[in-house]
Amino acid sequence: MREPGMLRAEQVSFSYDTRPVLDGVDVSVQTGGLVGVLGPNGSGKTTFLKLLAGLLTPASGHITLDDVDITTMDRRTLARRVAVVPQETELAFDYSVLEIVLMGRYPHLQTFELEGPADLAIARRTLAATGTAHLEQRTFRTLSGGEKQRIVMASALAQFEGAPSTPDRGDPPHEDTNTTRVLLLDEPTSSLDLSFQLATATLIAELNRTYRTTAVVCTHDLNFAAGLCRSLVLLRDGRVVASGPTDEVLTPATIGAVYDVEADVHRHEVTRHLTVVPLARL
Repeated sequence: MREPGMLRAEQVSFSYDTRPVLDGVDVSVQTGGLVGVLGPNGSGKTTFLKLLAGLLTPASGHITLDDVDITTMDRRTLARRVAVVPQETELAFDYSVLEIVLMGRYPHLQTFELEGPADLAIARRTLAATGTAHLEQRTFRTLSGGEKQRIVMASALAQFEGAPSTPDRGDPPHEDTNTTRVLLLDEPTSSLDLSFQLATATLIAELNRTYRTTAVVCTHDLNFAAGLCRSLVLLRDGRVVASGPTDEVLTPATIGAVYDVEADVHRHEVTRHLTVVPLARL
C-alpha cells in the first residue's frame, strides 16, 4: 500500500538532446524526510533536483507530490509546495534583504498585485526563522556567502503557503501539516567556510525538524551528508546505485562502486556520525 504524503520519482528518465542524463530513477521521500543525493560530477544530481522542482519535464516516468503528478500542477500551485535553493544566486539589481525575501511571495499574488501586510509579516517571520532578521535592510551584495545562503532559504520558505512562524514568538503554525512542502537545496555548503557549513547544516536540520519541511539536499560532501541526512540516494551515470538509511548506504563497497575510490568508513567518536576517509583510487 502506498504511503500518503510523499515526493516520488517513478522510473524517471531524462536526456539533454540525445545525451541521456537520468535512466529509470526511482526515489521516494516521505513527508518530513531529510534526504541527501550524492554522486560524482555528471551523475545527474542537479538535473534530478530540477526535475523534482518541475523546472524540467521527464522524458519518461512520473514525479508525484502527495500522489499528484507535478506536471499537472500550475506553476503557482507547485511553487507554494516546492522551493529551490540554488547553488549560487546572482541578481541583476542590488535588492535589500527584505525585498529578496518578499520575492518568495510571488506564488500568492495576482499579476501586478503588490505585497500586503500579511506578506510582509510572513517575510519577517522567515527571516527570524533563519536567524537573519537583523539583516533586513542590508543589500544582498554586501552579505557574506553564508548570509546570502540563509536569505535565499528565507525567501524559499516564504513561498510556502502559510510560511512557518518562529517558535519563540508563540504564534500558531500557519501551515497545513497534512500537505507536503519540499525544500530542494543544491550544494548548500559550496564555497562556505567551516563555520557557515556547520550553521547551514544546523539550520536545515532545524527547519526539517521544527516545521516538518521535507528537504532534499544535493551535495558532493559525503561527510556533510552523513552528519545531516537520515537517508541517502547515490547516483552514478544517471542511475540509482543505492538508496536507503544513511548507515546502510554509506559503506566502503557502495562508495567504491560510485566513486571508484577505496574508503574507510567509521563512526566518529565524538559526533557518532559516519565519517568517510578516501584512501586510494581503484
